[in-house]
Amino acid sequence: MCVLAQRKCICIVCTNKVDPKLRMAQGNTMKSIAAQCGTAADSPNAFSLKEQPIPTPGAHDILVRLAAIGMNPVDTKVRMGMEGEKILGWDGCGIVESIGSDVTHFSVGDRVFYAGDLTRPGTNSEYHLVDERIAALAPVSLTDAEAVAMPLTSITAWEALFERLQFVPQEGANTGKSILIIGGAGGVGSIATQLAHWAGFFVYSSASRPETAAWCTGLGADAIINHRSNLAEELAAAGAAQVDAILCTNQLESHWAGMAECIRPQGKVAFIDDPENALDLRLFKTKSVTMVWEFMYTRSMFQTEDMAEQGKLLGRVAALLDDGTLKSTISETLTGLTVENIRAMHIKQERGAMMGKQVLVL
Repeated sequence: MCVLAQRKCICIVCTNKVDPKLRMAQGNTMKSIAAQCGTAADSPNAFSLKEQPIPTPGAHDILVRLAAIGMNPVDTKVRMGMEGEKILGWDGCGIVESIGSDVTHFSVGDRVFYAGDLTRPGTNSEYHLVDERIAALAPVSLTDAEAVAMPLTSITAWEALFERLQFVPQEGANTGKSILIIGGAGGVGSIATQLAHWAGFFVYSSASRPETAAWCTGLGADAIINHRSNLAEELAAAGAAQVDAILCTNQLESHWAGMAECIRPQGKVAFIDDPENALDLRLFKTKSVTMVWEFMYTRSMFQTEDMAEQGKLLGRVAALLDDGTLKSTISETLTGLTVENIRAMHIKQERGAMMGKQVLVL
């Protein structure tokens, strides 16, 4: 039985449009939760409630009345790594309230989901601006909470597997190849395991606890290895000497030497985690390993020419969610945009034992 099937379903949204006439009239201000960067999550000053003007869309923007928001490791990293006050949160799902002059793909009333832009205010607000090129219609079969768990992690996993590592994004297209996903029960690992399984890989997912191992198996992992033990020995015990590819989602420095042992000659390694110290690339030299970074904010941060590809891939993810190929990785839902709830989500994220994703319904 799939582990995800055990969660409770709240309701099913069965349309991507909401009649604007049914929306409640709003004032000119919105509620936001601001983070004081550089402070511990449990500090009394870490988060505060703000009343701000509802923003006006730029040319390519859509203004979204948010119904649900997601929590990711980037939220805690930005809170601790930057200075000043900032609205955090990037995953969003909600209804388009107004559109910019150059918007062509969305209309008022559309229900959308997206992962936002690191250079702009985040989604810990009642309303939010996002460039239409990095958004997509939300999956019609999922609740707002289920849908909002998916954008950032799906984009990261998709880009890592099919753009950075350059595998084929089609069902069964990579049959005969193997991949090791380190941190298989985390947000990115949870969707990467599903996408790799769909694309035909033999999937080795790493997990260190019985509940995380069961989670990964329920998402399609073919074998589980314990990342708290020697990776090469664990992989050998699971029946493989080496793998064609590795996606490392966390603790890059801890797994660096182990990945060098596990990767096949001329294999490929992708990573998303930030190392604290310099790493020795020479460990991978004799195998001529391809090594790539994945940072899902690159396109929006630099306004790249292919920025719209992010919206397109989210559309493909929505279709895979609607046809049942992929499952939402939601694991916990909070209700209400409050300082207390945002604080609780940050504290839990920083414990480093997440399975799937935390989301908040406004």
